[in-house]
Amino acid sequence: MKRDVPSPDSAAGTEEVPAQRTFPVSRWRHGVLTAEVDHLAEEVPVALEYNGISHAVMLATPSDLEDFAYGFSLTEGIVPTRSDIYGMDIVPTGEGIEIRIELAAERFAHLKLRRRSLAGRTGCGLCGVDSLAAAMRPVARLPHRFALSRAALARGLTELTDDKPLHRRTGGAHAAAWVAADGEVLLVREDVGRHNALDKLIGALLRWGGDPRTGFVLVTSRASYEMVHKTASAGIGALAAVSAPTAHAVRLAETAGLTLIGFARGERCTAYTFPESLTA
Repeated sequence: MKRDVPSPDSAAGTEEVPAQRTFPVSRWRHGVLTAEVDHLAEEVPVALEYNGISHAVMLATPSDLEDFAYGFSLTEGIVPTRSDIYGMDIVPTGEGIEIRIELAAERFAHLKLRRRSLAGRTGCGLCGVDSLAAAMRPVARLPHRFALSRAALARGLTELTDDKPLHRRTGGAHAAAWVAADGEVLLVREDVGRHNALDKLIGALLRWGGDPRTGFVLVTSRASYEMVHKTASAGIGALAAVSAPTAHAVRLAETAGLTLIGFARGERCTAYTFPESLTA
């Protein structure tokens, strides 16, 4: 990392719960059987509690959980700023991990008014939502349009290829990267769930104090409605995904004023919204 940003440590888990585990496997190659070991990404139930009240349980990789808690709290509309979180304890239990968050009294009162039950699943950001209105949460239109250059996108893709330690060891993790306007990858977070990886990244950016107007998000997954919603909620003007967006994601990106790029691979990409924001 060339700039004054925290070094990403995406593979580091809590001391008690590692982010990956090793298993004995039998592997066939060209008809030959060998006994080997394989590294697998861990996923455990992670409960987020606010002022002693359980709010959500997500299946997540037990790494960068403080970032995850900050990012989830922001993108779920629980807090608008970092200062609304007074403290946090990460407590491994026999059943999983509890993240005990101390909220400002005003934010906790607001949370109790809109509290809903949410049980997360890998790759699903809306499981457990108890109404259609809760699922289709509005997002404010971004006040700025981010100018994303194709050269910066290509550079970001190249740098991210070498900056995914958990995926490199296990082959089973998504990555989300915060990329500067010139394409330098500044932050990377990983998780078995793409939504969790994005929340971790947004939380890391929030804790660092980075300006969301100065870069874009690059993800190694498809771009769902929830991914667009989280990115726009964080005030970030562009989201690029290596795979396809969903139709609902494109509609939300249009409404939010977010530049949405899909199939970002090497020198190729597809602009689904605001193609005039994509420059050379």
